Amino acid sequence: QPPINPIINSDMLTDDLLEMRNISKSFPGVKALDQTNFSVRRGEIHGLVGENGAGKSTIIKVLAGVYERDAGDVIVNGQALTVLTPATVHAAGVRFIHQELHLVPHFTVTESVFMGQEISGAVGVRRAAMRKKAETFLKESLNCDLSGKTLIRDLGVAERKLVQIARALIDEQAKLVVFDEPTAPLASGESEQVFKAIRRLQERGITIVYVSHYLAEITALCARVTVFRNGVDVAVLDHIAEDSTEVIVKSMLGRELDALYPDKNHVIGNTFFSVSALTDGTRFNPLDLSLQHGEILGIAGLIGSGREELIDTLYGLRRPVAGSVNLDGRALALKSPADAVAAGIVLVPRDRRHDGLVLDMSVADNINLASLHDVSAAFIENRSRANQRACDISTKLDIRPDNVKAISRLLSGGNQQKVVLARWLTTQFKLLMLDEPTIGVDIGAKVEIYQLIENLARDGAGVIVSSSDPGELLGLCDRIAVMHRGVLIDVLAGNQLRMDVLVSLTTAGQVAAVAG
Repeated sequence: QPPINPIINSDMLTDDLLEMRNISKSFPGVKALDQTNFSVRRGEIHGLVGENGAGKSTIIKVLAGVYERDAGDVIVNGQALTVLTPATVHAAGVRFIHQELHLVPHFTVTESVFMGQEISGAVGVRRAAMRKKAETFLKESLNCDLSGKTLIRDLGVAERKLVQIARALIDEQAKLVVFDEPTAPLASGESEQVFKAIRRLQERGITIVYVSHYLAEITALCARVTVFRNGVDVAVLDHIAEDSTEVIVKSMLGRELDALYPDKNHVIGNTFFSVSALTDGTRFNPLDLSLQHGEILGIAGLIGSGREELIDTLYGLRRPVAGSVNLDGRALALKSPADAVAAGIVLVPRDRRHDGLVLDMSVADNINLASLHDVSAAFIENRSRANQRACDISTKLDIRPDNVKAISRLLSGGNQQKVVLARWLTTQFKLLMLDEPTIGVDIGAKVEIYQLIENLARDGAGVIVSSSDPGELLGLCDRIAVMHRGVLIDVLAGNQLRMDVLVSLTTAGQVAAVAG
């Protein structure tokens, strides 16, 4: 568990170091921020939370100068920033620590800290001076004792994160540091090292914004918390303590879900798929799961929970180091996706553009890609037959435009997802896995995809839905397996299938006593 909430000296909290007033930002068809306000007091660690799509990332990218705001004011240290670019924001003393590490493995710690900001002298780069400064900064500012000669590839993930922090702050001009999901790539035991570094920065007078889905981290680190929902700041919570998870969860909720999802009329049969003591040895611990005919099983968990790695392992993209996978009473050795498909296990991947489609191929070619043998003779494709089959399934799924010769790249996100689904519907699969099935999909396509999943379950298929959207899982699934920091901590069913229970488990690793 993260350490207890720090005590902030109230004398330090005399004014706001950051003020973002009435910020609006729209994308085609989406209003990501709607006159949103966000302020951070000088010297505090301030949490920013909200569900996926709440606007957290958008307002951070506006602050970083990555997105141009449509309206609103940004004031840093009492100075209005009329022009927001990465350069002007950096000059104002704002730094960003992203969840991706982006470090070069064969660089040393010193080279990584000073990359792009080397110290030069009359005879070139002053390597000894850089090494001394890097080591001193890591020790004094981040409480990390590292040699500047150590290669990045020889460091643990937490130490790499500290090097990333040092790189952002080595010029000692930072006034405000935004940590965006900094512990997502870390194991639970590694996070403590980052927490200590953040507190050390606060002690040195640096103001912190901490963005995270992990509410246990928010309640342990932050003095105050701002909650976003649907692009609006719905609450600013003061006096945060370790028992504040309940009130944060309540503030994050508040949307009607039922209208999106079909009625659950499928009949659940016998168990046909199971895993026992399965682990990849790094990203998720040994776990047991089972699936029945006609059942929709959800897999819930944040980034770093092991949810994505579990799905990849079940599809043969990752090799397990222990455990077994059984389908119809037969043990499977899934060494590749081809093995999984041959066994009847298929996947709609989370990144459809890169992993699910050949974008420059037609809709018909993408649909027929996994079952060419059904529309071929003597290894030659029957184009007429292939196009007709693609037309039939395209009409059934209402893929638009109504033209199977259209290039897949030109379709909307929702219709691209339907094409990937159509490909597997032409095969004789036994288990359909969907990883983030509606990410980047408009609301109309979501409803259609949800109905399709329900129809497959009614036909007796087994379905696994892995999603970071708790509403999606609750609306679709019969049971939900919850993963947290690589551990399967619970499998929810029946009256446990509640938003408050699911959000508390995925974000805090425990159930908050939220009133039903």
